[in-house]
Amino acid sequence: MKSQDKAFDLVIFDWDGTLMDTVGKIVTCMQSVAQELALTVPTEQQVRDVIGLSLPSIMPILFSEHQNHQQIIDCYRRHHVASDYPTPLFDGVEVLIKQLHEAGYQLAIATGKAREGLDKVLELTGLNQYFHASRCASDAQSKPHPEMLHALLSHFDVTADKAIMIGDSIHDLTMANNANMASIGVSYGAHDEARLQRLQPLAIVNSPSAIRDYL
Repeated sequence: MKSQDKAFDLVIFDWDGTLMDTVGKIVTCMQSVAQELALTVPTEQQVRDVIGLSLPSIMPILFSEHQNHQQIIDCYRRHHVASDYPTPLFDGVEVLIKQLHEAGYQLAIATGKAREGLDKVLELTGLNQYFHASRCASDAQSKPHPEMLHALLSHFDVTADKAIMIGDSIHDLTMANNANMASIGVSYGAHDEARLQRLQPLAIVNSPSAIRDYL
């Protein structure tokens, strides 16, 4: 595919709930943290609503009664490492990423994960070879602030109108709007289609394979 045939040159993906099915693990680990520290246990929906934010941003929202947020973060990371909850790539993700790479798209990641966690899953899945850059919670302000996207645009020397953000949460799509960037919402992650639609993405898809149709 020739460059002039593409509506976008740079495709930026969220990770959790967009490429990898991690929502269940995040929910169970957050609830385990609350139980260990004798805090109010958040509901599944309450945890889903903060997925995509950085951990320092999440803790005051979920656990406002506990002042030592670093203790909660450390506890969460311990539970997350110890958990054997399955977190596969969503069906069709690997094929999609390979297709986009072969078609000449520049690929990047913007995620609320910490750098160590992102690097680990990229290596474990073998997808690291396809992504040219990434920004995460360790590198920039938490979503929905657009700093991650601005940094990636600068890195690739691409204007916002030639890039698109793909994510499963309102935080992803709000970040894209804040960067004046188009977006695609995926309905199989943290937030449902109705909530994503309010942010006026280019499209909402119910499978990774459908993303290709809009690029």
